[in-house]
Amino acid sequence: MISEAPTTTRRTQGDRSTAIVFVLCAAAFMAMLDVFVVNVAFTDIGRSFPGSSLPDLSWVLNAYTIVYAALLIPAGRLADRHGRKVGFLAGLALFTLASAACATAPTLWWLVTFRALQAAGAAALTPASLGLLLTALPPERRAGAVKLWATTSSLAGALGPVTGGALVQLSWQWVFLINLPIGILVFAASKYLLPESRDDSGKTPDLTGGALLAITLSVAALALVKGDEWGWTDTKTLSASATALIGLALFLTRIKRHPTPFIDPALFRVPTFAWANTTVLLFCTAFGAAFPCIVLCLQNMAELSPIDTGLAIMPGPLMVPIFAIIGQRLLRRVPPNTLIASGNLLFGAGAAMLATSLNVNYITQILPGWIVIGAGIGLALPTLLGAATTGLPPAQAATGSAVVNTSRQLGYVLGVAIFVAVIGTLHSSPDQTRAVFENAWWFIALTASLSATTALGIKPPPPTHNRP
Repeated sequence: MISEAPTTTRRTQGDRSTAIVFVLCAAAFMAMLDVFVVNVAFTDIGRSFPGSSLPDLSWVLNAYTIVYAALLIPAGRLADRHGRKVGFLAGLALFTLASAACATAPTLWWLVTFRALQAAGAAALTPASLGLLLTALPPERRAGAVKLWATTSSLAGALGPVTGGALVQLSWQWVFLINLPIGILVFAASKYLLPESRDDSGKTPDLTGGALLAITLSVAALALVKGDEWGWTDTKTLSASATALIGLALFLTRIKRHPTPFIDPALFRVPTFAWANTTVLLFCTAFGAAFPCIVLCLQNMAELSPIDTGLAIMPGPLMVPIFAIIGQRLLRRVPPNTLIASGNLLFGAGAAMLATSLNVNYITQILPGWIVIGAGIGLALPTLLGAATTGLPPAQAATGSAVVNTSRQLGYVLGVAIFVAVIGTLHSSPDQTRAVFENAWWFIALTASLSATTALGIKPPPPTHNRP
């Protein structure tokens, strides 16, 4: 009887740890899923708000990404200082309530506003959920839990399009309403299961720096998405461009002088980190453009319904985990920078295939290039994200990882904005429509290929030799 007590205790602790991993991964999955399902709902959202142009609709995507990029680092630091459980629950509550608000938005610009609030919630819950995983679990379970948490992004990418397509069959509002029951259940379970943890040694984050970054990104995106409509030499376009440049200059000045900068410029003195972030920015710019491009291609050229669009997109994201596994095995024989460059070139090749063979036939003219893009992303992205922080001292690894994640979001914003600028206004003529989409795929191919060049600067860390 006495010997059974430790076994029962260990089993109870194991069950609790499993439940903690489940609720934290569910929250991260929900936040990431909303990025992908909205892409499929894009056209239906536009129909609900007559008079809204493609540049206007792009803010449904960019408002989320800009706010997420600006708040991710400070939200993580605030959660470390004031309590990760508090930060997680606050972020989850805000995300869930903002989802309900998105579904009831009376105008497009109210929807954009509520999407920004959603992003603020996602920015709070994402780093807090990772911090809770690392502190709430026993050491022997942490590595596996973090891998599972990271895998939720790939899973959301694979399931997002078809989930969004199915929900849009009811109405685009269900893309947001689906978050309510999930959010409420995860909130209730998290309040009971999660222990509180904090790190009082952390310094106060530079919120002003984050605000400067958000403003700079917003006006830069505004200049890009409205340039075709306003005219590239119009006073409004030039004013927005000048404001973005001034904002960038102020942001760079601030991070050099502030005692706790939003992004530590010292990190970029490590060559591998600098090259990796440049590669992440370029790669995610191509990635950010590719998703809305494939959605609009399928719906405007192949004339697929939302559910068929989701099913048609699914093979690409499904290639990502498959080729991620292949990439991990290849790393035993191939240097990381070579593998990343190869994946980026594959991404570019897939986009070039779409640019040269784009037509209404999905099976023969769209699917092959889309599968090649998925394979390239799977081969490159996991290795790229892993290699980005390998040259940093251990004490700077967490900060470096947050900066890399911010670079990803910046890339997504630029990708959507430049894609809209390239597309301009969709034409009624099939030939004109095909021409603008071909231009967009050539831009994606060029950007992905350029990221292959910068990837070669990511040098593996020198081997360590034990001296006798």
